[in-house]
Amino acid sequence: MACLNIHKMCEKREMEKDEYTFDGSVDKHGEPAVRAKTGRWFAGVLLLVNQGLATLAFFGVGVNLVLFLTRVMGQDNAEAANSVSKWTGTVYIFSLLGAFVSDSYWGRYKTCAIFQAIFVAGLVSLSLTSYIFLIKPNDCGDEETPCGSHSTISVALFYVSIYLIALGNGGYQPTIATFGADQFDEDHPQESHSKVAFFSYFYLALNLGSLFSNTILGYFEDQGMWTIGFWASAGSAILALVLFLIGTPRYRHFKPTGNPLSRFCQVVVAATKKWNVEQPSRGDELYEGDEQDLPLNGNRRILHTQGFKFLDRAAIITSKEGGGNSPWRLCAVSQVEEVKCILRLLPIWLCTILYSVVFTQMASLFVEQGAAMKTTLSGFHIPPASMSSFDILSVASFIFIYRRVLDPLVTRLKKSSPRGLTELQRMGVGLIIAIMAMVAAGIVEHFRLKSAEKDCSHDCSNSSSLSIFWQVPQYVLIGASEVFMYVGQLEFFNGQAPDGLKSFGSALCMTSISLGNYVSSLLVSVVMKISTTDNMPGWIPGNLNKGHLDRFYFLLAALTSADFLVYLICAKWYKYIKFEERSIEKQNGEKQGDFRV
Repeated sequence: MACLNIHKMCEKREMEKDEYTFDGSVDKHGEPAVRAKTGRWFAGVLLLVNQGLATLAFFGVGVNLVLFLTRVMGQDNAEAANSVSKWTGTVYIFSLLGAFVSDSYWGRYKTCAIFQAIFVAGLVSLSLTSYIFLIKPNDCGDEETPCGSHSTISVALFYVSIYLIALGNGGYQPTIATFGADQFDEDHPQESHSKVAFFSYFYLALNLGSLFSNTILGYFEDQGMWTIGFWASAGSAILALVLFLIGTPRYRHFKPTGNPLSRFCQVVVAATKKWNVEQPSRGDELYEGDEQDLPLNGNRRILHTQGFKFLDRAAIITSKEGGGNSPWRLCAVSQVEEVKCILRLLPIWLCTILYSVVFTQMASLFVEQGAAMKTTLSGFHIPPASMSSFDILSVASFIFIYRRVLDPLVTRLKKSSPRGLTELQRMGVGLIIAIMAMVAAGIVEHFRLKSAEKDCSHDCSNSSSLSIFWQVPQYVLIGASEVFMYVGQLEFFNGQAPDGLKSFGSALCMTSISLGNYVSSLLVSVVMKISTTDNMPGWIPGNLNKGHLDRFYFLLAALTSADFLVYLICAKWYKYIKFEERSIEKQNGEKQGDFRV
């Protein structure tokens, strides 16, 4: 009997060793992925480390860019804040480009590798440009020794470098998030839980990577040692790329699905051509498609849903279709539902943009506010940008608190549901905490102005005796809001996007940050234009002691409150995507075509 049990155990282990993934993923040779030999946490951890190092490199430039622009490039506070917002916004606009080529043509692996190489090139170029042309001739760039004017060529090289960094990091970010999630089979009980956990750890790796940038690199750069900081960023990016390439044999892949814009347009055109066709009373009378439609949607059909009924006309079979169906006249239900999914995501996505306006203040106005406070502790100078370390520590703490405390607690309280807060609920909580963060920042600025007024006479310098550590609450609240908003966003957009548009789903999260930066830049410009009438200094002047930055923070709190009310309506209206169960044959690893990485 004992021998028989041992024999059965050996057979079970052998079966598990050769078991294929259920989700249709393939290995680097295009063959069905063997579960034991590909993906899972070996590949996942490698990609998490890659993300941490790449984030360290990115924030080594981004976290103190506003100070570099004021001290080295000679811009004033409002201009530098707008420049950072536009640059950061461009980073995330490029995420749409990365998502497009990833989902449509290159696949996620190739996209990650190419954009990481561009990222490295931009960082090396910035390191050389800043050392040779911008800083070295004058030995400038710290708080006491700002740089003078620069030649047109050196300024042009600087902007080419930072926008190469924007292109590389922007195209890489949404793709690496989705590629990491690809390493876990969502149709497998254990791996599906790991896939959900991956997004939390991904955001944690992102924040831990920026911790070193915000502290050590931030300190060196604040002291004017920009070259050390930039070369450290370049070295980190190179190491990240090397680690990514090392994991090549173990990654799982999905076949690119072709241009999603054409599929979207086909549905709209087909529905428009049949605008006067009577719709069937039941959804099961619509065209379901055949097997050749399935690979474009990850081998899963999307079930028909109510809403946007006009688009259902694209799946109505008329006498004109005949035997040869043109995709511009007849589309499968799954293809129609892809368009519906995107349309349903857009209102939720729009509501997240104003949150990103709040989030982007950490890289601009929070830093400028901190620079106008007391930045010394026992004779040690604290770089204003390093205060974002409290945001990172808050993110790490709240990820642990949410996953280990809040989520299990809510799950027990919600007896009707086996899960805790939904992604939409978590995003709503993130908006509420963001409002609290802006109120806290406004209160701190109000008392900073009062302190500065007492500390100076008629001509105030841009400083205050109020300690920079009074900023800690606003950074901690922003960090807590990120855990609910951005982690929830990553899970929501990745999970609710159709199978062929997963990178696009992650890019939506990144793009909301992009537009948030542009809206922030626009809002600062409008506020300054209105508040500087009648020769007034404005709310955000070069000398913050003469302005009213507190009013700007309270304005953001009011706008975010209004956005939260709109979000509640959109979340109530939203309908979750529903997939048809995969067949047993496909779950057993049926061969997936001739895809090659």
